[in-house]
This record gives sequence, structure tokens and C-alpha cells, in this order.
Amino acid sequence: MLTGKTALVTGGSRGIGAAIVEKLASQGANVAVVYAGSREAAEALCAKCGAEFSVKALAYQCDVADFAAVKDLVAQVKKDFGSVDILVNNAGVTQDGLLAMMKEESFDRVLDVDLKGAFNCIRHCAGLFLRQKAGAIVNVSSVSGMMGNAGQANYSAAKAGLIGLTKAVAKELAPKGITCNAVAPGFIATDMTKDLSGQDNGLLAAIPLGRIGQPQEVAEAVAFLACAPYITGEVLRVDGGLAM
Repeated sequence: MLTGKTALVTGGSRGIGAAIVEKLASQGANVAVVYAGSREAAEALCAKCGAEFSVKALAYQCDVADFAAVKDLVAQVKKDFGSVDILVNNAGVTQDGLLAMMKEESFDRVLDVDLKGAFNCIRHCAGLFLRQKAGAIVNVSSVSGMMGNAGQANYSAAKAGLIGLTKAVAKELAPKGITCNAVAPGFIATDMTKDLSGQDNGLLAAIPLGRIGQPQEVAEAVAFLACAPYITGEVLRVDGGLAM
């Protein structure tokens, strides 16, 4: 159980992020829900968590790609909650396209949010964790970062970089009792993948378990890693066997 802990979850208003927020709240964690643009969804989720799980839940708008803005975010969350014990880097965007046609801005934006955003959050939470000599970081990567995916050079690069970042941070912070792990979802039923969810889609044939995953299944893995003190530097696939 996570009673009394505070979790900061980026990209927390919808899809996988919202499922993670609910799961952590259900285990007693207070939650800081960070969103980019979905204010109403974030505030509704906070209200739901407060009502159903009797935890403190507050919403914060922030572009995680902005180093200075993340610094202010972490300071405000610490002021509001007293501490940050769990950091979940879930914020991500996609701007898919074939490499030969991809614009520089599309490559930069995906890396800025999906990879640098995670660095920004880890960088500004690290001081808190080091002073506490405790903390758990969970980064949401993707099987695209493990296998590569045509049409996703930017996304695959960012998610592969996130795995490298996870392992480096894990080694660096382990002596202080701080863990850093990653989950690598496959095809999960969210707004990002709604066009892939039809049962006649050929992608399903590549998934040994034969179905699209659910956001709650990713959230279960995140919650597990958030309270696994002897696991660090691990990448846990939640993909129905896709990347075996």
C-alpha cells in the first residue's frame, strides 16, 4: 500500500496516465496530476480520486518539455503535498510519419516531450529523493523503443532513449535507495491507438495473446514498480508478448 505517499504523474489526465493515477490513488497515494491541455479531464479525475479513495488529488498544467516550468511544478507540488515520493513519467506525444517525409519540428517535439520531459522531471525531483534517501521513478517507454516501428523514427528514438535514461538513473541513484524502472506498453486501447483496435487489424496477429491491452494493465505494472524496493533498472513489457 502507498498510504501517505505522494505520486506525481505526468500526462495524467487521460488514457494510460489516468489509469495510473486511479491505481495509485486506490492504494492510498496522494496524487499530483500533471496535464498539458486537458484541464477539465484532469480536474474531474482529481475529484473522482478524492471522492472514491479519500486521497488528496490536485491538477497542474505544465509542458514537461520546458525545464524551467518543470522546476516550478515540482516546487509547487512539494509545497502543496509536503513531499514527492513517486514520479511517473508518462507524458508523451506522437507525430508519426515516414522518415523521408518527417519534418525537423516533428522529430524535435516528440523527443522534447517524450525524452527530455522525463529528464526534466527526474532532474528536478532528484534533489527531493536524495534528501529523503528514498524515491521511486517509473518511466513509461514503449515496445517501439525496443523493436523500432516503421513510421515512428522520432517516437521509437525517444522511447529507446528513455530506456537508456532509466538504466543510467537507476545506477546513479541506487546507492541512495532510489529506484528507477520502466514499463514498455505494446498496443494499448487509448485515443492514441483507437485506429488499431479493430479485430480485423493485422497487428493483432503479431500479439501472442491476441488482443489489445487495457490501460489498467499498464497501471498495474507501474504500481508494482512503484513499491518494489529491490528492483531497479528494469524494463517491464506490458505487451501481450509482442516484443518477445
